[in-house]
This record gives sequence, structure tokens and C-alpha cells, in this order.
Amino acid sequence: INNVLKITSLMSNFLLFSIGKKVIMSVTGLFLILILLIHLFLNLLLLIGNGEVFNNAAHFMETNPAMKIMEYALAIGFILHIIYSGYLTLLNYLARPVKYKVINRSETSSWSSRNMGITGIVVLAFLVIHLINYFYKIKFTDLIESGQMTKYELVIGLYTPEYWYFVVIYVVSFILLGLHLNHSLQSSFQTLGLNNKIWEPRLKIISSIYALIISVGFSIIPLYFLITKYV
Repeated sequence: INNVLKITSLMSNFLLFSIGKKVIMSVTGLFLILILLIHLFLNLLLLIGNGEVFNNAAHFMETNPAMKIMEYALAIGFILHIIYSGYLTLLNYLARPVKYKVINRSETSSWSSRNMGITGIVVLAFLVIHLINYFYKIKFTDLIESGQMTKYELVIGLYTPEYWYFVVIYVVSFILLGLHLNHSLQSSFQTLGLNNKIWEPRLKIISSIYALIISVGFSIIPLYFLITKYV
């Protein structure tokens, strides 16, 4: 019992320190990064055929018990990530209430690293719009169950000339998401101690490639359907 209490105490103290919070944010961030790849793979199925492949894959994801558990884990992970990132941002702000010297950070850091708060807020706002457009309609309306439309038709329904502004919102959001992910992935590796002189350049390349895949991969989908409507 004493050993259990000591371990519990150590864990509690670890979570109270800044490094503990950073580790939690890094782990939840890496989890969300993995989920994004799965989500991208599923969405790219929209480009195959007339929607049958995507509808079958979406049905499998929706009815598979493991995917249902993953859905709850995703929600918890995202909430924890938002809470800890916001809390750490506030702590950093309060720790430096007075700027004793103006430093041109553009010379020593990237744009994405200096504007993580801005890109994070944009990504959060985009997520809310995305959930309203799709998750809400699938889970809380009878559009799909009544046969009024398939999931494929629901998804591509906004990628039309009539709703061109949604395409713009989505593409811009995906670009900012890529910038956010690029720095987030590098920071996660650093927090978890996976960076050194040998691996740091490689991890930066991996982060940049991953961010590019996410930005381009997701952007292709709305642009493809918008362009094909004009052809």
C-alpha cells in the first residue's frame, strides 16, 4: 500500500509541474496526429468511384466497436489537449508580464512557432464548423437514416460553386492546420526527449513532410469536387 501511495504521490506531483503538463499535451497531440492520418485516409476514399467505397468505409467505422471506443478517446484527447495548451499558454504569459527587452523573434524562430495560439484558435473554430456541418447532421438528424442522402452526398454537398466560401474556409484552415502541426510535432518530440544532434534535423523533416501531407491531402478533396462542378 505504501508503494502504491508513493507512486500515486509521484504521479500527482509530476502532473502539477510544467513538464508534466507538457508531456500530457505532447502525448495527446501525438494521438491526435495519428487520428488525423486515419481520417485523411478515409476522406481520400471520396475520390474513388461514386461514393460506394467511402460509404462502406464510413459504415464500417461507425459500426465497429473498436472505432466507437476510439471516438470517445479522440474526444477526451482533444479536450485534454485544448485544456493543457491553453493553461500552459496562460502560464507562459503570466510568467513574463513585462517585456524588458524587445527581441526580433522572427530571426530566431519560425512563423508557426510564434503564432501557435492563433493557428490553434483557427483550428478550433474550424473544428466547430466541421462538427456542425457533418457530425451533428449524421448523429442528430435523420438525413442519413431516412435515405434523403448518403454520407458521401452529405460530405461533398458543401464542395460546390454555391458554397464556394466553405471551400475557401476549409483550404485556408488546412494550411494553418499544417503549420500548427509542423511545430506541434517538433515540440512533442522535444518534450519527450526524442531530439538530439543527430535526430533533430531528421525529426524536423518528418514533421514538415507530415504537415505537408495533411494540408495538401485534405485540401485536394474540396478543391477536386469544386473544380469538377465547373468542368
